[in-house]
Amino acid sequence: MKHIRQPAHHRRRGQGRLAALLLTLAVMLGLTGGTALGAPDGTKKASPSAVSVPASAMDAVAAMQPSWNLGNTLDAIPNEDSWGNGQTTKATFEKIAADGFRSVRIPVTWSAHQSATAPYTIDATYMARVKQLVDWAQDSRLYVVLNVHHDSWQWVEKITSDHDNVLARFNSTWSQIATTFRDEPRSLIFEGINEPSFAGATDAQKFQYLRELQTSFHSVVRASGGANANRLLSLTTPAGSPDPAFMDDLYTTITGLNDSQLMAQVHFYSWYPFSVNVAGGTHYDATAQKHLDDTFTNMHNTFVAKGIPLYIGEYGLLEYPNHFHPSRVERGEALKYYEHVGYAARKYGITTALWDPFSYLNRETLQWRDLALFAWIKSSWTTRSGTASFDKVFVPKSSPVTAKSLTLNLNGTSFRGVWQGDTKLAAGRDYTVSGNQLTFTATALTRLVGNREYGVNATLQARFSSGLPWNIDIVTNDVPVLSNATGTTESFAVPTQYRGNDLATMHATYADGTNAGPTDWTPYQEFNKAFSPDYPNGTIILTPEFLKRLRDGEPAALVFHFYSGSTVTYHVTKSGSSVTGTAS
Repeated sequence: MKHIRQPAHHRRRGQGRLAALLLTLAVMLGLTGGTALGAPDGTKKASPSAVSVPASAMDAVAAMQPSWNLGNTLDAIPNEDSWGNGQTTKATFEKIAADGFRSVRIPVTWSAHQSATAPYTIDATYMARVKQLVDWAQDSRLYVVLNVHHDSWQWVEKITSDHDNVLARFNSTWSQIATTFRDEPRSLIFEGINEPSFAGATDAQKFQYLRELQTSFHSVVRASGGANANRLLSLTTPAGSPDPAFMDDLYTTITGLNDSQLMAQVHFYSWYPFSVNVAGGTHYDATAQKHLDDTFTNMHNTFVAKGIPLYIGEYGLLEYPNHFHPSRVERGEALKYYEHVGYAARKYGITTALWDPFSYLNRETLQWRDLALFAWIKSSWTTRSGTASFDKVFVPKSSPVTAKSLTLNLNGTSFRGVWQGDTKLAAGRDYTVSGNQLTFTATALTRLVGNREYGVNATLQARFSSGLPWNIDIVTNDVPVLSNATGTTESFAVPTQYRGNDLATMHATYADGTNAGPTDWTPYQEFNKAFSPDYPNGTIILTPEFLKRLRDGEPAALVFHFYSGSTVTYHVTKSGSSVTGTAS
């Protein structure tokens, strides 16, 4: 995917120039010293691998599950530390392997380290650094997928207008990579091109250009000899999309090459409205779940069922987690998605690689930023976990306490009960279960909300026969209160008393019913792009991007939706660069 960058103040400067020179010298000495074993005839044999790689491509790709991406690193532009992840160390791969990953995808952007004219030479120092990371990963008993990454949109997409030069550069790039790594063990896999794009091309033209590139990639690598003669190669679809027509064309390409050491690759970021929270995609609902089920079924039927292994080279959510901005995706809904992906991967025999630009593993401390989230991802590799219709129960402060219900999603498990810490709640007195309905009694909720301060008063756990417990927050709330405000198109915030609520989405329309805002195909604007909650300061920020797209002098009705089910209407009017907001 194209990168998700950290804000500038979270980036870290690279190491000093002296340290970089010493590193380069060490790597180059390692390369010239040779890592291959000499054969009696003087040719080189592939280096021994710390990983025992099955001969079957299907078995080898299965052994790569689960996988992880070293994102925003060697793919960063122009340099490894440009996007905030510093210099990768061997300890990074040791950490990944220790936490259960069996393979790592190392995206690499070559363009800033390669001449743009023939013979398109890749800088030797950069190639040595790439090789150092590849070898570190394999030393940690990890399979490695190595690719050509953001070059896809930097120069490869220009093949539609500069065909011969782009193809020559692509072939030269892969010839140099293949030569450098020809003696690496089969635990190293080559991926021809990441998310290929073709400027101005129709789908039919995309298929034609991509087939040409991938066929050429296959020929160049196989002709380079050594271990490349039977190395696993990964081929993909336009943009890495799992669109059925795109996968069908990839199947045609793979079968046409008549090579048993090929694997298919696509990427998966969930149902788009849910992945970025737009168009009302606030929950991992039946539509989002069906999207995953249908996509994985198609993946399996197109490739796996026909003997071609499939690698989801990137999966995740496009805007979650991002620890530097308010969360677009509600936490419990995100957990349901990750749990579902892990189950579908096992069900359909697909290997999945978590895309990690900086969001999951802190590259400085080598600790997971959110241990509970990682626990859910890791648990999904081997078992199912039960969930519920939501991870919060809202108890309005302005009303008498009454019983509240959630729907249990057993996911093949059986319900064991509810705990608060080490204390098990009493069935019948504190809660009841009827079918898949879990109901907390008014008596229990009265005890749990205590003095009824707004916000989370208690956290419970619904536990199941396998997998992880489902956390349920008991929340005291009331309908939020919004106030009048003035500002400009550059700076406007709605004073907001949240009163125990979390913002879910914003619906924006004019009096004639047309949509207001930059996302004009839906009234539900994109979270953090058109609006964003500022809980510490008690406001809802309306972004310049949203405000500048409003019609001048025409009031827009904004309906703010909260996860409690509360809605509040607010009106904003832009007049030139001035903005006035009025609470209803």
